[in-house]
Amino acid sequence: MRILYVSHSFPLPGDPLSNVGGMQRVAQGLHAALGEHPGVELHSRLLETSWKQTPRRMPGFMAGLLREIPRVVKREKIDVVLHSSMVTASTTAVLGNAIRRAGALSAAIPVGRDVTLPTPGYQWFVPRVLKGLDLVFPISRATGQECLARGLSPAKMHVIPCGVDVDLFGAPRDRRAARRELLKSIGESAGTIPDDALILVSVGRHQERKGFTWFTDQVMPTMPGNVIYLITGEGPMTPQIQASIDRHGLHGNVRLLGKVSEEMLLTLYRGADLFVMPNIHVKGDIEGFGVVMLEAGLCGMPVIAADLEGISDVIREGENGHLVPSQDAEAFRALVLRYRADRALVAQASSRAAAYTASHFSWSAIADTFVRILSQHTRTTGTVPAELARAAG
Repeated sequence: MRILYVSHSFPLPGDPLSNVGGMQRVAQGLHAALGEHPGVELHSRLLETSWKQTPRRMPGFMAGLLREIPRVVKREKIDVVLHSSMVTASTTAVLGNAIRRAGALSAAIPVGRDVTLPTPGYQWFVPRVLKGLDLVFPISRATGQECLARGLSPAKMHVIPCGVDVDLFGAPRDRRAARRELLKSIGESAGTIPDDALILVSVGRHQERKGFTWFTDQVMPTMPGNVIYLITGEGPMTPQIQASIDRHGLHGNVRLLGKVSEEMLLTLYRGADLFVMPNIHVKGDIEGFGVVMLEAGLCGMPVIAADLEGISDVIREGENGHLVPSQDAEAFRALVLRYRADRALVAQASSRAAAYTASHFSWSAIADTFVRILSQHTRTTGTVPAELARAAG
């Protein structure tokens, strides 16, 4: 199968921290897995840029796609044009019929906010993009429902979750040594953070929907002194998180680590105890999935997460963590304290989380699912199946 993969979500070459986030993780992970798949001949059109430079470079990149996609489809006899998000899939509103006449399908992977962004002009455009696509692969049921609410035909939709790189992420052989390495990397020691401390971690951009401010303000003030909360990343909510730390005097219990390297991220996943995903509902800013929960789980970190939006598709109760009602401070507190009281429980949950994540969310398995479904909807004759043509209108 010849796939043209289109994405605007790649970092600068050699600088993975220049463009990080869930959308970026998904785009890069699937691209790598499809590139290694024995049944795929992969062609790519990628925008490699920093997060800050993306808005400036997008107009030229999108204009180039309008010229390049039809040429590549024809020259390389492409079977499927696969967009890593709805952003570049917007070109389908213009190119859809031309791609279809050339014998290829147009497909996209909605990741959440690329569907729900609450801008009037954008929300006018999204249903037209969905109509022009032949296949749509939302990363969660919640994202799929948002697509259906905007007019997507159910015949086009297949929900496929995100994956995780099982070669990059994995549980440490010696978690005590991993804990010492973590303390060293954040400038602490057993003297400042004792062995019996329970270390919580949250990873992501500091956006309102992530709930880091809420958790710092509503949960951490009720915790004993030996519960430590480490938060990576930065963003518009960073000042509010810091204000909450200052207001409650949490300087000894909550650490803002800022942006961290891939190496440091692994150190956090392997040396801490519990991963926290305390999201809150924000209109128009859906959490499409939560790839960081897979990364943490594969490294042996059980997750305590809000039962909200795409997060609900990631966590299976008792296997890789727990789901609790969003903004239920007491529910979060009770689970954290349960693990604090029983270190053996942490070790048992760690083993289950790693095993469950590896068996259900490897990128190679996810790529197999994409290829299987795409194969069902393409023909060697280069024509679009009749049922998809009807669904596309």
